[in-house]
Amino acid sequence: MSRKRIKELAIPRWRYLLVVLVLVCLPAVAVWHIAGLQVISDADRGFRFLQDQGKARTVRTETIPAYRGLLTDRNGEPLAVSTPVVSLWCNPQELDPAAPRFAELVRRLDLDVAVVRERMARYRNKEFMYLARHLTPADARRILDLNIRGVYGQREYKRFYPAGEVTSQLVGFTNIDDRGQEGIELAFENWLSGEPGAKRVLKDLKGRVIKDVGLIRSEKPGRDIALSIDLRLQYVAYRELKAAVNRFQAAAGSLVMLDTHTGEVLAMVNQPSFNPNDRTELDTAAMRNRAVTDQLEPGSTMKPLTVAAALESGKYTPETTIDTSPGYIWMAGKTFTDHSNYGVLDLAGILQKSSQVGITKIAMNLSPDRIRDMFERVGMGRSPGTGFPGESPGMLPEQRRWRPVERANFAFGYGLSATPLQVAQAYGVLANDGVLKPVSLVKVEEAPRGEQVLDADIARRIRNMVVGVTSAAGTGTRAAIPGYSVAGKTGTVHKVGPNGYLDDRYMGLFAGMAPASDPRIVTVVVIDDPRGDSYFGGLVAAPVFSRVTADALRRLRVPPDARDDNRVARGGADGGGGDPS
Repeated sequence: MSRKRIKELAIPRWRYLLVVLVLVCLPAVAVWHIAGLQVISDADRGFRFLQDQGKARTVRTETIPAYRGLLTDRNGEPLAVSTPVVSLWCNPQELDPAAPRFAELVRRLDLDVAVVRERMARYRNKEFMYLARHLTPADARRILDLNIRGVYGQREYKRFYPAGEVTSQLVGFTNIDDRGQEGIELAFENWLSGEPGAKRVLKDLKGRVIKDVGLIRSEKPGRDIALSIDLRLQYVAYRELKAAVNRFQAAAGSLVMLDTHTGEVLAMVNQPSFNPNDRTELDTAAMRNRAVTDQLEPGSTMKPLTVAAALESGKYTPETTIDTSPGYIWMAGKTFTDHSNYGVLDLAGILQKSSQVGITKIAMNLSPDRIRDMFERVGMGRSPGTGFPGESPGMLPEQRRWRPVERANFAFGYGLSATPLQVAQAYGVLANDGVLKPVSLVKVEEAPRGEQVLDADIARRIRNMVVGVTSAAGTGTRAAIPGYSVAGKTGTVHKVGPNGYLDDRYMGLFAGMAPASDPRIVTVVVIDDPRGDSYFGGLVAAPVFSRVTADALRRLRVPPDARDDNRVARGGADGGGGDPS
């Protein structure tokens, strides 16, 4: 090639220098751009902008669920515990219901494809929809391992109740969000619930947590609560009450047991009951803690308190006798009858035989306000103050003028209403030598002093009188406990219907304490609407009292105070069934 031709093809020097200059500047420009992105904070769309955008796409704030406080019995046995579970949710804007793997997802969750698709259509403008709640971690992991876009897991806690239906009405339960709905779970919600925490996490494009960035706020677990009940006694009480309700084909039943020294509830059971761990077929009637919420007319169980009012008035002494002949008394169009003509009885005999005639004559000789005042002082007509949801104060009438029939009915427990817990608290006054102690569903560390509402000597005298109720000649012979003296009273109350008292529907009650010489246990048993001829309190409720209280005395190691020849009689009837209508 000629020199001339080579010269024509040569690159001009200025162009060469320009290319070199551009090549030299390109790295500088790149370095400057990188610096603008990662170093210079005030550059347009600089590193702060990119970091914020990256965080907006990958950094999330997650809630740290708080562990709900533990519920235990007085000995530390668990009654309500929280177990870790996983709830699955989806982002309807990410999860494609038309995708092939959607059907597999729904099938593994044992759901209906059409139903889930319809729900997603309703949530199409939302970013959150639950797919399944409270799966075990293993089951949830099998779903999440499918790596389906838009499906996520969320750690939660689920409440479990080891004692099941034995403590269900007392302990209550939580809803699916672990919030108390009934019972102690509701009453102490603020103590048990705790405070959730929060943390920042780094997630990938599929929503999986790949790194914990930092803690925002630590969770605060709920406070543990020890209830007053003894789970062993609770089991025994539940077993015996359920057996009695089934045996007598009763509609319902309740039992309350108190520690007289502390006022603590050692057992509280009801029938019917329910399993809080399986509420698929829950009957709302079975949810009621009848011992605290349901009112009943206590009937003849109030007679010892009427006699206490008589002694307090000074008009009567334990030796005072009353002629109950001929076994009935007519008053203002109403006849009150005894089961037999008991003749002349002292006050102890009136209680032993549950004489309507004797109590009526006492009532007519006392001001009704004196009897009412006695009932009020021992807790009738006011709430026991346990804080249990729906706790009833009962009803204690106050009238300016009392008709004779009303005075008589009131004296033997009609015309007022109380819960089984209130009756137990009232008998606790007799057991504690006239001291009214507050009732507690929570374990107490120190026994309360209480309030002296009845003379101690009168309380002891009444205790000695009602010991005869469980003797062979009394109405509550089946409440006797071998080796222990028992003081108590039967009651048989007519149920109320739309048109007044029913002639063939009853409630059978027994309220008592043991050992009578120095009571440690007060137990009240109610059998609601027993069917058949066995409906007296001495037949349906007293045997439950005997078995449950005997077990409690043994477990609490209370020494016997009576000879073994105080055997349990197996006959007897209840004198508390006079018709008040």
